[in-house]
Amino acid sequence: MHVEFDRDTCVGMYQCVAEWDAFEKDRDAGKATLVGAEETDEDVFSLEVPEGAELDAKFAARTCPVDAIRLYDDDGEQLV
Repeated sequence: MHVEFDRDTCVGMYQCVAEWDAFEKDRDAGKATLVGAEETDEDVFSLEVPEGAELDAKFAARTCPVDAIRLYDDDGEQLV
């Protein structure tokens, strides 16, 4: 399972930060940051979800008010 985060779409509500510790507040930019993620496209970051963090990742994706977080299974099918 992996997560993709579109930082350009992020509006800095930080709900993801409350749900999953892989996200941190970047108050200078007014956006969240996906810690340890690789930039795969301009301002789009990808990270493998560690074992045991799947539920937190789902909550983070579901709480994002602008759908900047997408979660995919190992076959590439979008879950959230």
